[in-house]
Amino acid sequence: MSKRETEGYALEVGTQRERTGLARAPQIMKFRQTTKPYSASIRAVKKKNIFPTVESDNLLFDGVPYKNLPICNIRVSPNNTVITLTDDAGNVKLIRSCGIDGFKNTKKGTNIAAQTTAVSLAGKAIDKGYKTVRVRVRGLGPGRLAAVKGLQMGGLDIVSVTDNTHVSWNPPRPRKARRL
Repeated sequence: MSKRETEGYALEVGTQRERTGLARAPQIMKFRQTTKPYSASIRAVKKKNIFPTVESDNLLFDGVPYKNLPICNIRVSPNNTVITLTDDAGNVKLIRSCGIDGFKNTKKGTNIAAQTTAVSLAGKAIDKGYKTVRVRVRGLGPGRLAAVKGLQMGGLDIVSVTDNTHVSWNPPRPRKARRL
């Protein structure tokens, strides 16, 4: 490869042979030289806060306050995923599970089943007029992230994702030790 320096750019010109023996066209790559430091105005750009504040409940999303947005509850277990769409008061509007979508037995506990269920619920929610939702995820299982991704793929706008998994501070007593 040969290199040439020309007015602020370093040009690389060269040819490579692939493993099949076919020649590739010459590649030209440009690398920009940064000699100027960043100005103070670029550094002063305010970052968006990712944590809720006192004013968060009254923020408008598509003309609806955050506290009045419908909630999409995703309950995940190792064996199944159940997705429920409720209004802000908790009244159930739609419910779907992997079993309803046609997955049977151990296939219900997969991430593909959770994503498919989320896409189908998102389609039904859009048909009913819901566009922007909050998401609440509960439980541990393979369908946690896949269900949230499926809601996005289905066309719903997700404003926030909250993990609502119960943590037991007093777990059940463990099994007795095995005798050897």
